[in-house]
Amino acid sequence: MRIRRILAAVIATAALAGLGLTGAATATAGSVASPGSVTPGECTDGGGTIDRSTPVLPTCRGGMYDGQTVD
Repeated sequence: MRIRRILAAVIATAALAGLGLTGAATATAGSVASPGSVTPGECTDGGGTIDRSTPVLPTCRGGMYDGQTVD
C-alpha cells in the first residue's frame, strides 16, 4: 500500500515537472533573436559583460548567456 502511494507521488511529480519544462521552453523560444546570438542589452541584463577582445565577434562573458556571440 505504501509503495503504491510513493509510486503515484513520483509519477505525479514527474508529470508536473515535465509540464513546467515545456512551458518554460515555450515562453523563452520567442525571446531569443537567433540561437547562439544575443543583443548587448540581453547580455548585460542576464548578468554578463561584453568581451570585445574576441577575434571575430564580441562575446557575452558570464551570466545567463555565457559564450554566446553579441550582435
